[in-house]
Amino acid sequence: MDNYTREDYLKLYDKPLSELLEMSRKITEDNFDNTVEACSIISAKTGACSENCKYCAQSKHNHAEIECHPLLDVETVKKAAISAKENGATRFCIVTSGRVPTGSDFEKILEMIREVASIDGIHCCASLGLLSEEQIKQIKEAGVERYNHNINTSKNYHKQICTTHNFEDRVRTVKMIQENGMEACCGVIIGMGETREDRIDMALSLKEINPKTVPINFLNPIKGTPLEGFENKIDEEEILKTICIFRIILPKALLRYAGGRTTRLCAENQKLGIEAGINSILVGNYLTTLGSNADEDKKMLKELDMVMG
Repeated sequence: MDNYTREDYLKLYDKPLSELLEMSRKITEDNFDNTVEACSIISAKTGACSENCKYCAQSKHNHAEIECHPLLDVETVKKAAISAKENGATRFCIVTSGRVPTGSDFEKILEMIREVASIDGIHCCASLGLLSEEQIKQIKEAGVERYNHNINTSKNYHKQICTTHNFEDRVRTVKMIQENGMEACCGVIIGMGETREDRIDMALSLKEINPKTVPINFLNPIKGTPLEGFENKIDEEEILKTICIFRIILPKALLRYAGGRTTRLCAENQKLGIEAGINSILVGNYLTTLGSNADEDKKMLKELDMVMG
């Protein structure tokens, strides 16, 4: 479908869900086996972020009631990574709040990375904000294999979600990651009031960036953020159609169930999403909200003849 235009992709939303599911299922079967990658994350530093992203409980511009904490100690993070491995995760991502870590915090993060990377059977990932190229080189040397930095939304809609940095800042960071030999993990949040056109533009931007993994988050509106009343901005059928279209536009990317899937999709529709092309999942809790149960995820995948790996 390389000859499709933006308008052609947009028209896919008008097709019945069953037809879109069949299209995306075929593309997934042509490019992947039945393995679903499992990733777990830890919020190594929570809250007091200087950025004003409207969806985020950790922004100091918002008023969400969350438990903030400074950077965790290295041993706590290593133990969490070992626990994640025991629950079936093969990847463990160290996540920190804030625009960028500096000084002693960054040195401590490098130590965390070395410890996690030393665990047999775990691939170390990180999500640390808008790093400089020198910092990118340092985290790669310490052991980060894949770096997460989401575009979150479309270039057109970005200014409605955040004004303390721009869309280009995010893309530039992802490109620096790739230029320095790390895999990029770059995804989106849907359900923030964006249009279908915005969602197509997100997918087309990701096609140009060409990340290894694309996390698809579904907004879980948090009280105290500007988007707290956005529960009904997208329904389950629209979510599933969006997953199908992302698979059609991004045939070779790992599409990951990320934040919000257990609150925005019922169990049966979570299965449909996997059949449509989701082949990576975030297991365990998220940054400031509860996530999935690893045993329930394993049971779901077994029912679909898929394996966690």
